[in-house]
Order: sequence, then structure tokens, then C-alpha cells
Amino acid sequence: MTIRIGINPITWSNDDLPELGGDTPLETCLAEARQAGYAGIELGNKFPRRAAALHEILARHGLALVSGWYSGGLLTRSVAEEIAAVSAHLELLAAMGCRVMVFAETTGGVVGARGTPVTRRPRLDDGDWADFGAKLTALAEHLASRSVALAYHHHMGTVVESAADIDRLMATTGPAVGLLLDTGHLVYAGADPVAVARRHVRRINHVHCKDVRPAVLAQVRAADSSFLDAVVAGVFTVPGDGSIAYRPLLTLLGEAQYHGWLVVEAEQDPAKAHPLTYARAGYQHLSTAAAHAGLRETRNP
Repeated sequence: MTIRIGINPITWSNDDLPELGGDTPLETCLAEARQAGYAGIELGNKFPRRAAALHEILARHGLALVSGWYSGGLLTRSVAEEIAAVSAHLELLAAMGCRVMVFAETTGGVVGARGTPVTRRPRLDDGDWADFGAKLTALAEHLASRSVALAYHHHMGTVVESAADIDRLMATTGPAVGLLLDTGHLVYAGADPVAVARRHVRRINHVHCKDVRPAVLAQVRAADSSFLDAVVAGVFTVPGDGSIAYRPLLTLLGEAQYHGWLVVEAEQDPAKAHPLTYARAGYQHLSTAAAHAGLRETRNP
């Protein structure tokens, strides 16, 4: 099966912590992403939100738009309200030919709260999962009507973080809800990416590839750090620079005939981790691992 390798602009500029690369021009980010070998890039705050303008700037750099993050509020909104809230974002992704939307339920989340330990994340009661799953499925079916699949992003500091949360999510949602597998968030949450992927491989429709520095992870866990403090400390890095073995995971995806994007998404302080250097290293490691796993890389849609 064929895959494409993309990157998230967070390597250069962090939307949640503007002091990390906030002064880096979008043109620099795009030019270096292409220079490092990537076929596409995910959306960030510096990108234009009109399809014509976005298409022009990406085409100039030979990049496709991979997808874009959406912060969901289904725990406090009705499905109709969520559909209205997501409409502009959905229309942009559809117009750009994106096949997936990155969705995370962020109600009550502590992702952006730098002073709040990640362990204070919200949790769903047993009785809440069925309703949440039904609403999420309805939203995913609406997205599918625009030919965009929902890729649910489990994320530290949110209601879906652990392997058990992911299992519950998959059990309470219909097939329209896809799973975004994020290797770094799984390891941070104490899970095995290959084991989670094996259980839910038929639902995986997007993959975020970040590595984890185990010594830093031990430190931020011991300190009960906030998510953003862990990022600044350097808990994440690009594939090949941490403890995660990518070849077994990619082999599993290949056997399941996965044919979507592999996206390097390794939020770091660009003052400490030179973006182009790390972007190149991440691409080379992931590309090599994919080839060894029998996944054929292409730049074509």
C-alpha cells in the first residue's frame, strides 16, 4: 500500500505557546518542510483560511494540505450546534481535498493550561460514554457526507487519553469515527502503540509520529508537570530520536493495508531543536522505516 509523509508546522511554530517560534514566518516553515522531503503539511494558526489563498501558497511550495486540528465541544453542545461550529473548518478541508479532519474533544481539558498538571485531566463517567459516542458518530457521519473522515485524536490532558479510553471510544462509536494513532501521546499515557494499533487497526485513518525521550518523560511524570511544561522540557522529539520503534508499527499498518498519511508532529522548542535539522531527521527515519515495512511512499494524492 502507498503512504504519504507529512509534517505538522508545530516543528517551527507552536500554536499553544506562541513564544516557541511565534516569530517564524509561514514561508520559512513551508519552504523548509518541502526542503526536508515532506509531501504535505497540517494546518496551523499562521495559515490563511480561504481555500484559494491557501491553495496558492501551498502550491508554490509543492505541498498538499494534510488535515487540520479541530477542538470539539460535544460534551456541552448538541450535534447540531457542533455541526454549525465546525462548518467553516470542514468546508476549508473539503475544498483543499483533505481526507480527514483531526478531532479532539477538549471540553474541560488541561492541554493549554501551563500551570495545571496533566493528571488533572477530565474523565467521563461510565454513564456518559454511550451518549458521547452516539453524538460523535453522528458528527462523523455528517463529515463523511462532505467526503472528510473524522480522525479522533486521543490527547494528553483530555477525556480520551489512555489505552482504556481509546478502547471505550472505539466500542461506543460507529465505523464513521476513525482513530488517529499518535505514538508519542500513547507512550506518554503509558500505553504500547503497537498493542493499541493491533486492537483497532481497521479504524486507524491517520497517524501522528512523534518520539519520546524516556529520561525527560520520567522527570515530567515525577514532577506531575503540565502538558506544556513537558513540551518545553523536551519530552517529545522526531521519530528516531527517542525510544519508539517504528518498524513494527508500520509493518502492522502495512499488513492492514493502511494508505493514509504518516505525519511527523514533534512539538519542541525551536530554539533548542533546530527545525530544519529535526524535520530532515524525522523524515529520513520515517521514510526508511516505512520502506522496510513494505509501505510505498508517494507524493501523489
